[in-house]
Amino acid sequence: MLQKKICMVGVYGTGKTCLVQRFVHSIFSVKYLSTVGVKIDRREVQASGQPLTLVLWDLEGRDAARDINPSYLRGAHGILYVVDGTRRETFDQLFEIQSLVVGALGDVPSVVALNKSDLTEQWALTPADERRLTSAGYFALQTSAKSGVGVEAAFQRLADTTVAPNGAHR
Repeated sequence: MLQKKICMVGVYGTGKTCLVQRFVHSIFSVKYLSTVGVKIDRREVQASGQPLTLVLWDLEGRDAARDINPSYLRGAHGILYVVDGTRRETFDQLFEIQSLVVGALGDVPSVVALNKSDLTEQWALTPADERRLTSAGYFALQTSAKSGVGVEAAFQRLADTTVAPNGAHR
């Protein structure tokens, strides 16, 4: 069976682990457990009519992009960039993180998850921010690991683009 390595990247506390747990196990926990190093999970999906195993590398979040260990990125077929929509600075750091990832991997398929969309009262991103991502060529969508909104769509998009014959990126 075909397998594709997908790395979840973003600064600490954006919800990377919660998104993986929602996608793989259909669960959400309010208990915050910081990932140390990398945690690997798997889930089988259908992509372009064929079974595909996504090997999900949940990378530890750090304070800045320069702290991401590039060796964890090696061999990745796709990237899920995770932004905490309630913390503006995580959006601002996205572009620095993306630069590090592209420097390590080249241009691979990616999705930007604007996470924690269930926290509408605390949402810090504007429609202009989302347009900025779209105009830069990113596929971005609002997600909520708590409610599950957008989670399947984010991972399915990555699955589909990693097996696309023309290698559609972003």
